[in-house]
Amino acid sequence: MAMPISSSSVARIATKPFDGLVRSASRSCSIGKIHGDRRTRHASIRAALITEPDAFEVGRFVGSYGFMNITSYSSFQSGGFSNANVFDEFSPGYSSEDMERLRVQDVGEGRVKIRLYEGRVIQGPLKGTRVIFKVYPGRRAGGVEADMMAAGELSAHVFLQSDTEKICPNLQFLLGGFETKMGEQWLAFRNDGKYSAANYGKSVSEANSKDTAKGENFWNPFIKEQKIKRRRIFVIKLLNGAMNGLAYMHDHDRLHQSLGPSSVVLNTMVEKDASYLVPKLRDLSFSVDIGYSSLGAAQSTLSEGLWRRASAAGAFTPLEKRAYGIADDIYEAGLFFAYLAFIPFCEAGIMDSISLQRLLENTFQLDLQAVREYCLADDRLLEAVKFLDLGDGAGWELLQAMLNPDYRQRPIAEAVLKHRFMSLVNL
Repeated sequence: MAMPISSSSVARIATKPFDGLVRSASRSCSIGKIHGDRRTRHASIRAALITEPDAFEVGRFVGSYGFMNITSYSSFQSGGFSNANVFDEFSPGYSSEDMERLRVQDVGEGRVKIRLYEGRVIQGPLKGTRVIFKVYPGRRAGGVEADMMAAGELSAHVFLQSDTEKICPNLQFLLGGFETKMGEQWLAFRNDGKYSAANYGKSVSEANSKDTAKGENFWNPFIKEQKIKRRRIFVIKLLNGAMNGLAYMHDHDRLHQSLGPSSVVLNTMVEKDASYLVPKLRDLSFSVDIGYSSLGAAQSTLSEGLWRRASAAGAFTPLEKRAYGIADDIYEAGLFFAYLAFIPFCEAGIMDSISLQRLLENTFQLDLQAVREYCLADDRLLEAVKFLDLGDGAGWELLQAMLNPDYRQRPIAEAVLKHRFMSLVNL
């Protein structure tokens, strides 16, 4: 485990100006069709970023994680996981050939290892603000891919934060960062929560197992009923927040492309505090610009997999590629929805994200009615079935739409937010 880094040691190693990367990232933001004078707004957000290492104090090491990248193609029947590079979780999408048969991709472990540290701002108007540092390794340790990922994440946040009048509450907020002598990129985000949806799912499923072992659910059916009701409200609100962040990104011509349980930050995991829950999307390293001017430009290495799948699905024109990219994000969001619908309502070890994805894609070929019938026969999955049955099957209806094998038939994020299932938060 890495040792905590003092602010003085950071100051000694951080001698390279961060402004160069900020300017480079800003130039990589395609102007697209987003509102207003972008040059002025990008200059404004660049000026607002804190780029001096002395302005930060770095605290304890929080953890580290890697990502998965594409190594080859394989057939749908052979299993595997789709979509390009993602963090922590296999965040799937899909591609289709001429016969609209699903295909997926094998994945391998990438070279880039991300480190996380707590910290705070110690100078300027934001003095005292808590931050989370996301540290990308230098080129020697992480290769050119690490630089591309850091620049991609910085570019996405600079672009999405450029509209200062409409900052989305469901996106992690970048405060600044700096570069070290070793070429490491330290991005500083406002610390709005230390938990992820993956932490929540794991914690709740383990609690379910403990309750069963103690016989609590058997002897106290009223307590169980209240817990389930609170859990349903919490999960629906979590999904609402994540989809609101995704809708904002799509409205501003950006794809997420690595959406999964680990890429959604929570400020609380306490289900009684659902009214205070504010989920935020993070991990925008693989975010793709889908402004029309960018769709006709040279492709980034990190988005090659997306556009290869788009071509395989028959999406060739800028309009078709844009629609495919948005639908690909919705598919990922659909798998995230499935995760939220099952993992928190099952005991630990009954279901995980990988086995759930295999069940949906491989075993039942995205036939959600068949999935429901299968789950009904297993008492351990009944609470998940009951959750998706709410609103006369509204959950299954929405999940089927988001996971539609035909990308042209999937709803946009705004339509997902307006679906009747999403209004059941007050049940």
